[in-house]
Amino acid sequence: MRNISLLFKQFSRTVLLLAGLTALTTAANAQGDPAKGETIFKAKCTACHKIESKLVGPALGPQITSETDDAYLIKWIQNSQALIAAKNEKAIKIYNEYNQIPMTAFPELSDADVTDIIAYARDAYKKSQEKPVDPTKVPAETGPSSLLIWGLIGVIVIAFIVILVLNKVIGTLERLLLKNKNLVIEEEAEVEGEPVDRLAGVKKLLKNKKLVFFIVLCGATAMGSWSWVTMWNTNMHQGYQPVQPIKYSHELHAGAMKIDCQYCHSGAYKSKNASIPSLNVCMNCHKVVKTESPEIHKIYDALGYDPDKGTYDTTKAKPIQWVRIHNLPDFAYFNHSQHVVVGGVKCQQCHGPIETMSEVYQYSPLTMKWCIQCHKRTEVNFKGNAYYDKMTQVHDMIKKGQKVSAAVMGGLECSKCHY
Repeated sequence: MRNISLLFKQFSRTVLLLAGLTALTTAANAQGDPAKGETIFKAKCTACHKIESKLVGPALGPQITSETDDAYLIKWIQNSQALIAAKNEKAIKIYNEYNQIPMTAFPELSDADVTDIIAYARDAYKKSQEKPVDPTKVPAETGPSSLLIWGLIGVIVIAFIVILVLNKVIGTLERLLLKNKNLVIEEEAEVEGEPVDRLAGVKKLLKNKKLVFFIVLCGATAMGSWSWVTMWNTNMHQGYQPVQPIKYSHELHAGAMKIDCQYCHSGAYKSKNASIPSLNVCMNCHKVVKTESPEIHKIYDALGYDPDKGTYDTTKAKPIQWVRIHNLPDFAYFNHSQHVVVGGVKCQQCHGPIETMSEVYQYSPLTMKWCIQCHKRTEVNFKGNAYYDKMTQVHDMIKKGQKVSAAVMGGLECSKCHY
């Protein structure tokens, strides 16, 4: 009995020790304020980090979520070089992984501030993983399928064959009726010496009123369809891909390097137009990056910049003659900021997989029909969106569990797109 009691005591101590370590580990995961952390993150961290993807530094979401030692994270964010100097294995590993580029120290941030940043990064990454639906995969406007077209052609051919067969049958029946009435059908005899009429068969077919009517009907239908499609696609430039004066690759910058679209096209958040970036935006990087490239030297020439001296000569400056790709009619009004900020529309929803394009082309048709279809199928996100706070009628629909689309919000009103 005494041995059993000793074993029980040792087991109890082990359980208590494990429970204590678990509690300490749980306590090590700091409970910060994500809202405060978001404010600090945007002020201090966005130049080098993104939550879901790599920028200058690693993607913070998976990095911070997988790291359970918040005490280490706090020390790293406040002063990473101190941890490296102290031979911390985790710090040295990530330092070497990013080519020994030192992270900016933030000694002014308290432990509570860093804890808030960590809480925000984990919360934002968790929310991003809960939304697997890709908003860029919007069904594109397509015409009739090839199967439908070939099916129609097949129906026309079969109808033509049926008419020929019926015409032959009718001719045979007429002969039988005349024969029963003892009437002889006179065949046109060939006269010796006269040339053979090679178009006799065609002339005979042209005397068939049913066949002529069918051919005229098919011709009129085909011509009408061709005219309709031609007029419908007038001034529609889907697939338009002009050659630009500088070979700028979105596949490299937005795809491989993960540069955010708004870094260059900043107007998309605050303006009707997404705006063409000034060459000074390019120079933020290309004063030191790829300076030997002939395409980069086109930027230097346009700015009157001398890379050897590092000086500008404004008398030599000249604008780049970019070729416009996406062009709406003058009477159509489209506001980027309304769609991007209020509607939460991703760039790829209209411009397609821009991050895979080495040379940009018009991905979507940008027709009125295409816009209306998008307004009909797009559900409005009201959560945290002050733009829709006072729309009581829509709120009543939400309370009843009804779906609300952009069309219900007035997305089909003429004045939404036309002046």
